[in-house]
Amino acid sequence: MTEPCLKVSDLHVMYDLGSNGFGKRKRLHAVNGASFEIAAGETLGLVGESGSGKSTIGLSIMRLIEPWSGKVTLGGTDVTGVGRKDVRTLRRRMQMVFQDPYSSLNPSMTVEQLLEEPLIIHRDLPKAERSAMVGQMLESVGLHAGYAVRYPHEFSGGQRQRIAIARAMILHPELVVLDEPVSALDVSTQSQILNLLKAIQAGSGTAFLLVAHDLAVVRLMSPNVAVMYLGEIVEAGPSGRVYDAPAHPYTAALISAVPFPDPERQRTATRIILKGDLPSPLNPPSGCRFRTRCPFAMEICAKETPPAVPVEGGGTAACHLHAHGPKLAGRSLMPFIKERLAGG
Repeated sequence: MTEPCLKVSDLHVMYDLGSNGFGKRKRLHAVNGASFEIAAGETLGLVGESGSGKSTIGLSIMRLIEPWSGKVTLGGTDVTGVGRKDVRTLRRRMQMVFQDPYSSLNPSMTVEQLLEEPLIIHRDLPKAERSAMVGQMLESVGLHAGYAVRYPHEFSGGQRQRIAIARAMILHPELVVLDEPVSALDVSTQSQILNLLKAIQAGSGTAFLLVAHDLAVVRLMSPNVAVMYLGEIVEAGPSGRVYDAPAHPYTAALISAVPFPDPERQRTATRIILKGDLPSPLNPPSGCRFRTRCPFAMEICAKETPPAVPVEGGGTAACHLHAHGPKLAGRSLMPFIKERLAGG
């Protein structure tokens, strides 16, 4: 088997919040033991509520946030093991597109300067060749090469995001982290940007880590998905299996909240209503972190952290329901949910 483009193993990320006033440091455990792989030319969608740790994973892969422990490997290179000076060299192999196209581009620089900057830092090319590459890159994302002389404020949000994508792709990286790349755009523009990303990936073979909260966006873009809750990956697997036959109650709740365009299907759809609010990551629940909101929580959920078990159709789910209670043993949660709702 070929080595994956990106491999994340047991990643932990903490934020140091300073002293609590009694000499003890306060630390927020933002990511707790995340592990996944992305093959070259493929996309993994990372979904979950705000505050679940999705963006933190992306930032730590880029070493914009330092991991507490664990290992990130990019094409056989240990990203977490290199010194800060060597991270700059690695940046030509991995890039990031940020959520807000209005703040991710320097307003005092022209488009040509923005796209030239990675070439100046990472490649020794004459000015004429850099300018030619900028023009070609703009054309590849659906913008006219003549736009290179303009400034970011002269463009719409969708056009700015195209410029950000062009800047990320101009070095032909192996991996691009897409942090909510369309959430700040209107629906029609979202579709254009997503189709652009798919076309770019098909032509370049670049791997994408797509961080998003919109399940429809992830299903369109990603053949594989990982679902996060309070810093942990609770379910992962092929998108079709996860969406059609979720094995974790949190995944099922997320999917059940997605509206259907068909009114009749909307009325008859199975809904899972979560109780309570998202717990504080400073003081997460014992055992299963989802247990305080889970409608199927059992006594063991408060005592033991559930292990990730294989799921029928591919992937894993970390839930005690697969070994205790109904003993689902990797099967879909949906028949069990419908039986419970029906009073069975």
